[in-house]
Amino acid sequence: MDLPEGPQLRPQSLMFAFFGGHVLEEGPLCVYSGSVIEVLARAGVGEQAVRSTLTRMVNRGLLRRQREGRRMYFGLTPQATEILWNGKKRLWDTGAVNDDWDGTWTLLGFSLPESWQRQRHDLRSRLAWSGFGPLYSGLWIAPGVFDVSGLVSELGLAAHVKIFHATADDATDIGLMIRDTWDLDGVGTRYADFDKRWTHRLGSGSGSGDPLGTRLRLTSEWLQIIRTDPRLPARHLPAAWPARSAHDTFHRIAEQTEEPARRMAARLLEISPLRPS
Repeated sequence: MDLPEGPQLRPQSLMFAFFGGHVLEEGPLCVYSGSVIEVLARAGVGEQAVRSTLTRMVNRGLLRRQREGRRMYFGLTPQATEILWNGKKRLWDTGAVNDDWDGTWTLLGFSLPESWQRQRHDLRSRLAWSGFGPLYSGLWIAPGVFDVSGLVSELGLAAHVKIFHATADDATDIGLMIRDTWDLDGVGTRYADFDKRWTHRLGSGSGSGDPLGTRLRLTSEWLQIIRTDPRLPARHLPAAWPARSAHDTFHRIAEQTEEPARRMAARLLEISPLRPS
């Protein structure tokens, strides 16, 4: 099988791409495990890895098992459904380039006891994942208005965190602040590599014989990239910011593979109605 060179994709990421693309909008359905194994094999995931991932996702409350005779089927839980709808919005409705920033910043300040190293690590990791960057050690910022109250409450840190929405004074060099706060080189390189790799595959015709496997890897890799991008305001980024070209490449390939992948999935998938839990 002709698979693209690129970052190593976790089986769970590809599993989410599969369920998000072929189960989420089709109603309360579950899919036969053998079908999942066959589809994920097209994205380079071996049978044992698929089975292990299915088990882990059940244990984490992301999938439900449903037995049909001697066969095991898997369907989405409410938790996984919410995650996938959020991911779908990020994939298709939110562009990689932030052209419409209104000058607003979300600021989150925190002060935790010195002994709370795990809590500090968890908070910083979740903030980074949500697009925040460390302006100072205990003050993190993100462009736009973010509601992070749920995140803070989930971590049990509401009493130690203060959240503000504000604009910068004219004396603030926003471009310099962005360069000091975020790893622009790292974000830009990920976009440029994605664009080069997938544009080359388009030009060579590679992967056209398996639109299902191609699309799973494409969407999984793209979501992995954009989730590390804080969507910084375009007018304060370097000229020819590579996210714009990468965004166009992603949507071009996604459009080309959508219908062929859907037809292939319809032939391969054995599905069953998901019974109420």
